[in-house]
Amino acid sequence: MTRTVLLAIDTSTEYCSVALLSSDERHASASPPIWSRHDATGAVSSARVLPAVRELFDEAGLSLADCSAVAFGAGPGSFTGLRTAAGVAQGLAFGLGVPVVPVGTLLVCAESARLRDTTASRVLAVLDARMDEVYWADYGWDAVQGEWAVLSRPSLAAPDALVAPPSAFTLAGNAAAAFGERLPVASAAHVVDHEAVPHAVPLAHVALRAYRAGRTAPAEQAAPEYIRDKVAQTTAERLAARTVSNGELAR
Repeated sequence: MTRTVLLAIDTSTEYCSVALLSSDERHASASPPIWSRHDATGAVSSARVLPAVRELFDEAGLSLADCSAVAFGAGPGSFTGLRTAAGVAQGLAFGLGVPVVPVGTLLVCAESARLRDTTASRVLAVLDARMDEVYWADYGWDAVQGEWAVLSRPSLAAPDALVAPPSAFTLAGNAAAAFGERLPVASAAHVVDHEAVPHAVPLAHVALRAYRAGRTAPAEQAAPEYIRDKVAQTTAERLAARTVSNGELAR
């Protein structure tokens, strides 16, 4: 079989994002056709995922039996959302007898930035992690390999603790909009791409490269990558954060 049909699912944010990509291995360099849904669902993405999957297969004129692999946004992101994507991907992959392709959501942000601007070869991906912190990672595009190199692994930090890369870079993700001046690296960025956030379309592109390279996993190994162990702030931490915020507004 020369065709790869890859289903990609991301529910790491308030969106339920699903994409279906069909690639002919005989024309691997060509841009493959892709169908997608990206719906604002809040905390109820689980109710939208499977209907969206059915819609895309119908729209593409394909059946679930044509699926080669199921990719999912592994994290970091919403705890509930990550479990939703991993669980749905695992269930579908089990039923179809195909592998899963876990993809980091920060890497998806980098790929999203590059899809809109092919000159984006150094990307600092930073997402609002809530609780006054950010998820971040640093990536460099290897044009020879046609892959992203991980320069700094996904981590958790205070927004003002990030250090800008030494060369020109694109800041991807929603952290600049969420934190404003409290994210100093934004002012050092060559480009700030607020739209480079987790989305199933760039996820599918990353996953296709991973699939072709054999970087897949059995369905039973589908699992989220949380980075943070703590789900919520304590009452004292929330009050302290509110006091700091009020103090900043007063100035």
